[in-house]
Amino acid sequence: MQIITYLVAGIILALVNYFLFERNKKTLTIVNDLLFFIVPFNIVSLSLLKYLFNKSNILESSIYTPVFSLTYIGFTLICGVIFLFIKLMLNSKVILSSKINFSKSTDKLTKKASLIKVTSILFFIIGVTFIFFSNWFIDYFGIITPEQFLFNLKSPLKGTSTDMFKEIFMTPVFAIVASTTVFLIFMNFSYDISLTKDNIKKKILSKRILNRMSFILAFICLIVGVPYGSHKLNLSKVVKAYYSNSNYFDENYVDPRDVKMSFPSKKRNLIHIYLESIENTYLSKELGGYMNYNLMPELTELSKEGISFSDNDKFGGPYQTYGSSWSVAGMVNMSAGIPLKIPIGANSYGKSGSFLPGTITIGDILEAQGYNQTIMFGADSDSGGLTTFFNTHGSFNIFDYKAAKEKGLIPKDYNVWWGFEDDKLYEYAKDELTRLHKEGKPFNFTMETADTHFPDGYLSKNVENKYPEQYSNVIAYSTKEAVKFIRWIQKQPFYENTTIVVTGDHLSMDKNYFKEFDPSYHRTIFNLILNAPITTDNIKNREFAPFDMFPTILASMGVQFEGDKLGLGTNLFSDKKTLIEEEGLESLQDGLERNSNYFNDRFISEKRNSIFKNTLVTYRKTN
Repeated sequence: MQIITYLVAGIILALVNYFLFERNKKTLTIVNDLLFFIVPFNIVSLSLLKYLFNKSNILESSIYTPVFSLTYIGFTLICGVIFLFIKLMLNSKVILSSKINFSKSTDKLTKKASLIKVTSILFFIIGVTFIFFSNWFIDYFGIITPEQFLFNLKSPLKGTSTDMFKEIFMTPVFAIVASTTVFLIFMNFSYDISLTKDNIKKKILSKRILNRMSFILAFICLIVGVPYGSHKLNLSKVVKAYYSNSNYFDENYVDPRDVKMSFPSKKRNLIHIYLESIENTYLSKELGGYMNYNLMPELTELSKEGISFSDNDKFGGPYQTYGSSWSVAGMVNMSAGIPLKIPIGANSYGKSGSFLPGTITIGDILEAQGYNQTIMFGADSDSGGLTTFFNTHGSFNIFDYKAAKEKGLIPKDYNVWWGFEDDKLYEYAKDELTRLHKEGKPFNFTMETADTHFPDGYLSKNVENKYPEQYSNVIAYSTKEAVKFIRWIQKQPFYENTTIVVTGDHLSMDKNYFKEFDPSYHRTIFNLILNAPITTDNIKNREFAPFDMFPTILASMGVQFEGDKLGLGTNLFSDKKTLIEEEGLESLQDGLERNSNYFNDRFISEKRNSIFKNTLVTYRKTN
């Protein structure tokens, strides 16, 4: 219906234009005019509705009911009538030596003129792309770093929410297309314009002047747009990450291959629950959060039974450091003890069959100890290369959106939010934990929720509308359901010998939700460890990063290792200082942001991939 609507409006206007102006013209000219009214003119009409009349959902196919389609056609015809009336008036008073032509100009342009024209178009497109994309990027993602965007370009995009692609198309892409269309109309509308008065022909605008004006406009757009977009996206940090080498990893990384570890005689199970975008901000101010009320009372109560490390004397957590601000990065930090860096010219994460092949993760360590391992998502695990990551490190049984369809748990055409909702994920997780327990081997079970992903979260039919914002209601429901799931685990026979780790994967990216917050408030990622066979009094006023969870999680399972450091992380149960506590956050961030040849060569490089694969096999056999 949507495409038909555009075609009907364009064809009607093309017919009116034909009977008024083009009856004696050549076929090619008539076809050009038809294409103009179907494509560029519809784009202009949509732009007017979207930006002038604030019809933000004008590109949504679902709104094109018969009534709305007729309304749109009527609006476009009115715009067309105004356009044709102006054209008619000009024809009666102005001499146009050439008219609109979007294929080849009827004049023979010189090579120089053609080059200027093409250059103008390129300059304009580059400029507006930087402007519109950077504005959308910041408005939509908020504090998200450009490194995440670059990472997604270098990794598989399967499993990404369809809402994301729709938003990209409807906002920055459409804005770029619309502005470029207007620019092309301006550049091609008419060349030599002469006004006749008292039988005297006076040229008021020539093709040459118009070309020069177009070039100047495009050049201004380029020199303003590129710096503007670069500043908004903070691309200087990306350049810094690519080209300013640092020895930070050489000096601070502790390779787990070189550390002697000892597991308890009865190996403990591990359950790690990543709660999408869950942070301590959602707690009341009295508890260390920012809210006037506590959105997570069940999680707060549960925390009394375990250990929650904090950067203050209330609820708190780790700083969100460089390379940890999105889901895949959060998992890499907490399971491998390193940030997720995006090196230039190196392996694209997950696309070549390996993902950080040179690092050792919790999955590698537990696989070497004979653990059964499962990872569960409600989304497609190919998103961001997660399938490859968990296959590379631990040979996990991966249960995701695809697996749920293959097993017949959801219909083949089922698609909710990022795949299927968390209500289903928890039920499938119970079945998988029961299966793992029956296997009789120690197990490592990891899962990540998705309902609290931005924007606004997924509103389950079971959500109570207690709060004014949808996101608040989603957070309250999601964390309540997480606690119900943990309470179920606590009743199972395997719980006695199981450590549960509950963490947010990163800070929320829902910019609109936080736009009225005091920017000086320090937001931190939620963390909780339950039923660990180890304790410490040193849990408050700690300064730590997500990668410090790597050795801390192993310690929470009763694993002992020399030095209490693994990767870049420090065991928080120990009295050792973290890197942030030793040198400060600013120094740490600077070291992580810079390019690291050590990181590229040791963890990512395809050239040495086979060497590290052999080392990894040896590690698994000897541990």
